[in-house]
Amino acid sequence: MSNYEDITYVVEDSAAIVTINRPDRYNAFRAKTVDELIKAFRSAWADHQVRSVILTGAGEKAFCTGGDVKQRAETGDYGPSESGMFEIGYLHKLIRDIPKPVIAAVNGVAVGGGHVLHVLCDVSIAADTARFGQAGPKVGSFDAGFGSAYLARVVGEKKAREIWYWCRIYDAQEALAMNLVNKVVPAAELLAEAKSWAAEISDKSPTAIKFLKQSFNADTDHQAGFSNMAMTALDIFVASEEGMEGAAAFAEKRKPDFGSKVNWH
Repeated sequence: MSNYEDITYVVEDSAAIVTINRPDRYNAFRAKTVDELIKAFRSAWADHQVRSVILTGAGEKAFCTGGDVKQRAETGDYGPSESGMFEIGYLHKLIRDIPKPVIAAVNGVAVGGGHVLHVLCDVSIAADTARFGQAGPKVGSFDAGFGSAYLARVVGEKKAREIWYWCRIYDAQEALAMNLVNKVVPAAELLAEAKSWAAEISDKSPTAIKFLKQSFNADTDHQAGFSNMAMTALDIFVASEEGMEGAAAFAEKRKPDFGSKVNWH
């Protein structure tokens, strides 16, 4: 099995368990992390033993807190990648396209791009200690593709706009009430519960599941175009004064001064 630095990948029975393993950075992803996640999901896709994928985070504090803003503040990007590109858009597409259910086991904070990852998974199981929310407008970032448009399909337009505009944090029970997650369990039982869901689906027809997933996706596949455009816009935005101010303020632990940077025209 290939060695990974930022994640771990194991296959247990019928489930591939993919764990973002950067707890010192609250499981924030850099370009290398995304490359490794893509490799893991592609391995799970090709493995006939694997019938579902569990995505989770290392430790108890965070599932994933999105892009590594400290890295962006230090270097102006998310670090080197195999292709020379930051492949987060492709990872989003891969989570949707893999013809096997993806189960998010949300073990802690899921904010920013980490929140987007769990939303894109087929189902989400949350520890009772999990927290959810968006941070983009606080740190000079956004996801105007699947992260917003698909979220609106999940929780409704009004709630999605609240989540994105106000960047509030919601506890696991609030997430359950808005249909953001499928089930909440005690933190100590989270991975066992996710494995139970994986085992339960393993005796279902894989072809039927594949068609069903593609059918569900077909209703929102048009959002991929917006996602591609949004990723291009984000590349430009993070290099702007306003975008850089958000990253710098986060790294320096101060309130950002967006007012003097914004172009209203």
